[in-house]
Amino acid sequence: MTGHGVRARSAVVVALVVGLASWLLWHLVTGDGNLVPRPSWLAAVLLAGMAAFVVGFAWPVRAYLTGRSTRRLDPLRAARVVVLAQAATLTGAAAAGWYAGQLAVALSDLSLVANADRTWRLAILVGSAAVLCIAGLVGQHWCRVDPPSDD
Repeated sequence: MTGHGVRARSAVVVALVVGLASWLLWHLVTGDGNLVPRPSWLAAVLLAGMAAFVVGFAWPVRAYLTGRSTRRLDPLRAARVVVLAQAATLTGAAAAGWYAGQLAVALSDLSLVANADRTWRLAILVGSAAVLCIAGLVGQHWCRVDPPSDD
């Protein structure tokens, strides 16, 4: 695919905007004495699993483009993989921002024992979401076809 796709800069902007909105929302919710919800380990597993799927679907496209695969590649499949990788980039960035906002709120009041437990889980979720974002960036890079030179 020609073009640049979703750039890392765009993913950072998405993460920052969603992170700020998340922090603001959870700051308001916890102002009444409520806690940030206890995050699920399943969410981290799902984010990491989605990253593995993105890389797994992009790998055959990369192998074909580098000449390591003799199997024919359907161009529509390659285009779908690029779109999947771009969606993963933006989803990972948004999820990282969402959980980072919650993490910032939990870190602001570590005097609560419940927040100490939540910080570890939220930090792992931020990391898992970042892995999904990076997998999307790598996947779309692997599917990139540079325009032909004029030589």
